[in-house]
Amino acid sequence: MKIDQINYLIEPVLPKRLDFRIGCIGAGFIMNNCHLVAYKDAGLNPFAITSLSLEESKAAASRHHIPKVYENWQELINDPEIEIVDIAIPPDEQLGVIRELVKQNNHIKGILCQKPLAMNYKEADQIVELCKEAGIKLGVNSNMRYDQSIRALKSILNQGFLGEPVLATIEMRAIPHWQEFLKKYDHIEILNMGIHHIDSFRYLFGDPERITALTRKDPRTSFNHIDGISQYTFQYKNGFMATSLDDVWAWPGEGTEKDIYIKWRVEGMDGMAKGTIGWPKYPTRTPSTLEFTSKQFPDQWIRPRWDNVWFPDAFLGTMAQLIVAVENNTEPEISGKDNLTTMAIIDACYQSIKEQKTVHLSEIINKI
Repeated sequence: MKIDQINYLIEPVLPKRLDFRIGCIGAGFIMNNCHLVAYKDAGLNPFAITSLSLEESKAAASRHHIPKVYENWQELINDPEIEIVDIAIPPDEQLGVIRELVKQNNHIKGILCQKPLAMNYKEADQIVELCKEAGIKLGVNSNMRYDQSIRALKSILNQGFLGEPVLATIEMRAIPHWQEFLKKYDHIEILNMGIHHIDSFRYLFGDPERITALTRKDPRTSFNHIDGISQYTFQYKNGFMATSLDDVWAWPGEGTEKDIYIKWRVEGMDGMAKGTIGWPKYPTRTPSTLEFTSKQFPDQWIRPRWDNVWFPDAFLGTMAQLIVAVENNTEPEISGKDNLTTMAIIDACYQSIKEQKTVHLSEIINKI
């Protein structure tokens, strides 16, 4: 194979039918600036919207040309024209909404839940079972799987350019804007930001055997929290390790220079890849990057480039994979069932922090 023949497979597979009627629950930043922008750019069909604020719902509907606005989600899910429901609400509220949604299985064919799917593995398992019993496809918006550099990395791993993986790392130096609803939780960073890295490791390398996590409070985050600055390491049966350092302190403040970034790196027996995630520079459109070196292409770095960006372009992929599953009567690529293991790993991280020890993933999964 020649270098210019490598297919990085960053584009999502689109459904044959683009006009599935999507009902949107939530009109906050993620829905308004990511989901709906990506859907409209691709020709999907956001058909109705609701949120806690009728004014916000109306504003989003006007911006994105959505024909129907409902005062509450109960009215929206009762609309017999809606086929797909897109939920972007806090994780502690999703189980209650799903309990009602599954009763509408005569017209609702698929549900896309925001991540995290729930507050813990047990609640997430209930959501998966409810959708399974109702015969409704359940997808999870684990959108870092559709970041272009992560998808390209998956492609070159699958093609064997790096050989057997030895070590993977993610280093995040970024300051999040913690949403208001998070202030009522004490689980913050791993559940709501680290989850991207945890799920990406699973997407790239499969499920670990053992998990070890450490954390300290973030001095900038004034509300109560267990995890601010976090580090977690996954150990696999074959000796492979994956580790992430999530630094949300990152910048001491005025009077010092900023150095904000997310970097990743994968080392294998036959090559090495590294890249950056463009998200910290949002709203400036900044594509993520990948470069790799491989024994199959000796003594050089290969640097593909693309114009797509994680926010908002990747959000097309998470919805598309759900609709494709509805069309083909298959499991979504990021199914609720698959996402249960991501939730189990998060529980394992918090157990590791609490007990100050390494936790076997099977300990969490076998509790249910």
